[in-house]
Amino acid sequence: MKILKIPFSSLTCILLLLACSPDSQSTSNTKPKEETYQVTRPPAGDNPYQVAFLIMDGVYNTELTAPFDIFHHTVFRDGIRPMRVFTVAKQRNPIITFEGLRIVPDYCYLQDSLPPIDILVVPSAEGHLDVDLKDEAMLSFVRKAAQRAQFVTSHCDGAFVLAKAGLLDGHASTTFPSDIVTYKKMFPQLEVVSDVLFVHDDKFITSAGGAKSFEASLYLCELLYGKEVALKLAKGLVINWNLADVPHAVVGVRM
Repeated sequence: MKILKIPFSSLTCILLLLACSPDSQSTSNTKPKEETYQVTRPPAGDNPYQVAFLIMDGVYNTELTAPFDIFHHTVFRDGIRPMRVFTVAKQRNPIITFEGLRIVPDYCYLQDSLPPIDILVVPSAEGHLDVDLKDEAMLSFVRKAAQRAQFVTSHCDGAFVLAKAGLLDGHASTTFPSDIVTYKKMFPQLEVVSDVLFVHDDKFITSAGGAKSFEASLYLCELLYGKEVALKLAKGLVINWNLADVPHAVVGVRM
């Protein structure tokens, strides 16, 4: 039998070519196909309340998601004017919450044309006692949105933003319990209510925040839709809701 002799240098080249061929590559090196999860929200009717959530880096999850959940669930209730919820931010890039969630804003208030805002929600953020209060572009947006809005709500230290924007002068308000002292010192002209979960004065609803952001949001829903609808919204999120059991203050309401 004749044996074919292949020079060592040629054999090395052949082996390298085989190793680099597509069929010989390990499937573990193949880049996985990227898939984008599409969020499908039910329609909010022909004339929904347009509800804007102001978000920024350092926003706290609970103060954002609690009212977002309550208000969004109105689309599942028949016979009412539901709410269309969306987020607005100073940037189009994802914002990072205090707890690390990445959220892509629906609108950039510096560049986009926004829907007319019926309800403005200002959740608390890490910088609301200091750096955020120096953001004149953000404060200007809040002032303009509040001027048209039927309701302006804040949760936890979001009240500091409303106060800095000059919106709470002449109105009673509250904030996160452990920040009440700081709130009074920073805004001595304000009427501050302690030992309550939320305060409603005119178009402004300020809440203590945290998990109690649910209560302030359910209150607004009961105000707009009645007790029966508020109870159904609460039941859908496994919340025991009875306004009479919630420490709150309603003062100077001129609706």
